[in-house]
Amino acid sequence: MKLLSVGIPSYNSQDYLEHCVESLVPGGDKVEILIIDDGSKDNTAQIADALEAKYPGIVRAIHQENGGHGEAVNAGLRNATGLFYKVVDSDDWVGAEAYATILSKLEQFAATGDMPDMIISNFIYDKQGVTHKKVMEYRKYLPVDRMFTWEEANKMPTGTYILMHSVIYRTEMLKASGMVLPKHTFYVDNIFVFQPLPFVKKLYYIDVDFYHYFIGREDQSVQEGVMMKRIDQQLRVNRLMIDTMAGKKIENPKVWEYMRNYLDIICAISSILLIRIGTKDALQKKDELWDYLKNADAALYKSIRGGFLGRGVNLPGSVGRKLAVAVYRIAQKVYGFN
Repeated sequence: MKLLSVGIPSYNSQDYLEHCVESLVPGGDKVEILIIDDGSKDNTAQIADALEAKYPGIVRAIHQENGGHGEAVNAGLRNATGLFYKVVDSDDWVGAEAYATILSKLEQFAATGDMPDMIISNFIYDKQGVTHKKVMEYRKYLPVDRMFTWEEANKMPTGTYILMHSVIYRTEMLKASGMVLPKHTFYVDNIFVFQPLPFVKKLYYIDVDFYHYFIGREDQSVQEGVMMKRIDQQLRVNRLMIDTMAGKKIENPKVWEYMRNYLDIICAISSILLIRIGTKDALQKKDELWDYLKNADAALYKSIRGGFLGRGVNLPGSVGRKLAVAVYRIAQKVYGFN
């Protein structure tokens, strides 16, 4: 059995797919690299097939009709045979030394049979044109290089949370969680990390800078202007995250707190984007989002709406909206996102 299955969602990725795959190939027979060609219109399919031929038994090309990033992640998980599952976007890559360290640790887990449900590592905001690359690391909040439970994790401050880039899941646990991402929807990375959390009992943090998250292209989905154009998809993800928590009994209070804080951030981002759009329709959608949360779970709404972010994005009038955007701009500079 393979130690690690890596799903690479690929749509029109001809310019960077090979670089991504070549960074993963040094894992050899320990890994299977699943390139999911999501109905690409460029040469992605041919490149995927060529890489499969070049690395038989390691690289596998999977071709499907276009279903969006989420359906490509789903296809990777459906085809995964490894003990663990990782998603690496086709324009990103992994660091060689960190990769070797992680594979060595996976071998140890496999040998002992004592396996975490979630493995966390650091990732680098590899922002185009920026000399100093911000690293998202967790050593202040998580025990290092040992198995632990949620009770042993410290609270993460606003702006620090676990993203898809940080995560490797135990494959069986992820499948058992029932996580299926929606088709033709951007920003589903948040659901990928969020929805399985109640099923995660054992965690392991490896303090290495593993994942290089390439950011800064003008056409990238996380660019603010692109997100504003796709606001309805962001809102769809936001509502699905609300549905995951609303009215559900999440037994572990630490898990509930972490999920609540994560949802708090997503609601704030959605709200700020709608404020930035600024039309009457957009501002109505912001009110509808908060009404959706209130109707879904009044206690959860009260907790989030009454917090710093919830109050900040709902300040009254045009002056309040300008202040909210100003705070958002400061956060952008501090945390380096978008």
